[in-house]
Amino acid sequence: MFKIYTKTGDKGSTSLIGGVRVPKSHIRIEAYGTVDELNSCLGMVNDLCNNTEISTSIREIQDRLFTIGSVLATNPDKEVKMKLPDVHDADVTWLEQEIDKMNTVLPEMRSFILPGGNLASSTCHVARCVCRRAERICVSMQEQQQEVPQLVIQYLNRLSDYLFVLARYISHINNAPEIPWRARV
Repeated sequence: MFKIYTKTGDKGSTSLIGGVRVPKSHIRIEAYGTVDELNSCLGMVNDLCNNTEISTSIREIQDRLFTIGSVLATNPDKEVKMKLPDVHDADVTWLEQEIDKMNTVLPEMRSFILPGGNLASSTCHVARCVCRRAERICVSMQEQQQEVPQLVIQYLNRLSDYLFVLARYISHINNAPEIPWRARV
């Protein structure tokens, strides 16, 4: 029987793919942990939406997030014996196409909108914020000379755009109001 616990992390370290041990506070762990958090948020969005079309798209994105997590969890200085999946330019293009498709039915934005409207839309906004944090962590990794493929950052950037539009789309198809932000004067 497979045991989920190994006890090897009890003292605050963990292994990257490739076998190198690092502290659990390492920026690589923060990066792929945040991507995992994002993936979990998308699972909630999916459960709350109850929409086959959206579910298909979210499952595709969740698959890409597992790919990104494996890229971030790999020590770039060690040769890995297993074949790991990659993110492709086509993945970013697909997100752009999905954004464009949803935008064809959405009303024009005339102001900033507050997150809300319904639970699925609000949860999608939370996912968007987590996605932005993942992107910031990956940029910080690059600034610290930690290897992160530029395509990973590009994908996360486009994904946050997608999640913003998806939140609006979910509100739209559920006839939930968009709440415009009105600056206090």
